[in-house]
Amino acid sequence: MVRLQRVKIENLRQKGLQNEIVLIKQVSVAGYTTGHSALHVPRGMYVAGGSILVGTAVTMIVLVVLNVFPLTPRYIIPVAGMMVGNAMTTTGVTSKRLRDDIKVQINLVETTLALGATPRQATAQQVKRALVIALSPVLDNAKTIGLISLPGAMTGMIMGGASPLEAIQLQIVVMSMLFGTSTLSCIISTYLSWPNFFTKTFQLETTVFSSD
Repeated sequence: MVRLQRVKIENLRQKGLQNEIVLIKQVSVAGYTTGHSALHVPRGMYVAGGSILVGTAVTMIVLVVLNVFPLTPRYIIPVAGMMVGNAMTTTGVTSKRLRDDIKVQINLVETTLALGATPRQATAQQVKRALVIALSPVLDNAKTIGLISLPGAMTGMIMGGASPLEAIQLQIVVMSMLFGTSTLSCIISTYLSWPNFFTKTFQLETTVFSSD
């Protein structure tokens, strides 16, 4: 009996290690891709990788704790792939949009800083706009699920003979986890991005905004 329990524990450890390795690889590729698409964002690769990793990990922990998916590679790897892929797109848009908005309104930001505002206060509007623009497609897609588009997971289950109610329930979970991951990753990316746009003396880093 004790030996059987040890075998089960060892199997769980191996499965957990497999999940961690695959997740790290997925996040690394996503961070590399996003960093190269946002070339003018300082440390964009690390910002994107860290944001995607935290957003995906937190959402995955919630799903596992709530017993939505079992902690096995069969479920964790494809689910993590969906979350990382979705977060990669929105995180890249957030970082690029934030940098571009600050560049366009650089005089406004500098004036706000001169009046005594902190960098976070001076870029609050740009951060909000970047988040809204990045998350708008995700929200629009969620609003029209089942009315205009039929997602692949739900369609595949129905065509495979599953109950439409079960397919809809699964799709609700999928959309919720994708939206949660994207939102959390975007918020974290803004907090990690904007300090790189300023010097230690709370002035705009002109070299970041001098190139296109």
